[in-house]
Amino acid sequence: MHILVTGGAGFIGSNYVRRLLDGRSDITVDRVTVLDKLTYAGNLANLAPVADHPALRFVRGDTADPALVPELMSGVDAVVDFAAETHVDRSIASSAEFVRTNVLGTQNLLQAALHRKVTRFVHVSTDEVYGSIDTGSWTEDWPLAPNSPYAAAKAGADLLVLAYARTHGLNVGITRCSNNYGPYQFPEKVVPLFVTTLLRGGTVPLYGDGLNVRDWLHVEDHCRGIDLVLTDGARGEVYNIGGGLELTNRQLTGLILDACGADWSSVRPVPDRKGHDRRYSLDDGKLRALGYRPQVAFEDGLAQTIDWYRRNTDWWQPLVVRSAA
Repeated sequence: MHILVTGGAGFIGSNYVRRLLDGRSDITVDRVTVLDKLTYAGNLANLAPVADHPALRFVRGDTADPALVPELMSGVDAVVDFAAETHVDRSIASSAEFVRTNVLGTQNLLQAALHRKVTRFVHVSTDEVYGSIDTGSWTEDWPLAPNSPYAAAKAGADLLVLAYARTHGLNVGITRCSNNYGPYQFPEKVVPLFVTTLLRGGTVPLYGDGLNVRDWLHVEDHCRGIDLVLTDGARGEVYNIGGGLELTNRQLTGLILDACGADWSSVRPVPDRKGHDRRYSLDDGKLRALGYRPQVAFEDGLAQTIDWYRRNTDWWQPLVVRSAA
């Protein structure tokens, strides 16, 4: 199988590529093409463990490029689309690039996949498209109600993917995941931000009252779920992928402080984010019916993640310096 992985030098995408090529996945591939624009969060170092694999081809480029994408799509059996601008705070400050990449880039990929008769197209989305939920959990047919420009752009992409399925018969699947964590995550996201800051002796920011709730999913479990949707998911269907553990931001902060040997004097309160969703919660029973179960316990996954950042300062220190510049 020849798989085109967009955004494959980012956090989740690179884990998926490494998984395909190092034997962790049950999917057999003879070629993996990675398309990545290498914006600030894309990093070739994320692919270093498989850089010499004979099945890997890396192409630096934009999913919105109308000439490049159809060329790369030739001979591709399946597309797994991770490419996206994802940081909520950045989308609040300036949303144009989020619309360009998340919406226009996705449309360009869909059109090329349709033209090249690609067998399967899996679009990786987020639970943030649902908005916020006080009680209960979202099922896949829940109305979309995004609150941030990032989430709105992802919701727009989801609707385009489903439209290509219904209008053109393209064999698509959509995954919507909860908050990911794990190694190789760019240090603007909460877990690596807190860990790398504490390892440097700094203070970490806690939004508002710290009671916003998120469900936590290890990146490896997320990629297991994507594999299932790629191989066994029904045409035109959406699948939630959850981790099964809800924590307030304050609880998460306490766990990270303890694991890093710090205390609450290392935490500084900051004003709440604009439009900050109060709680996310996914019902992933639909995917569990295909055999999905998260396998990484949060306590173990967090410890392993913190240990990875401790041992890989050469990976994240240049990113911290670049991000602060």
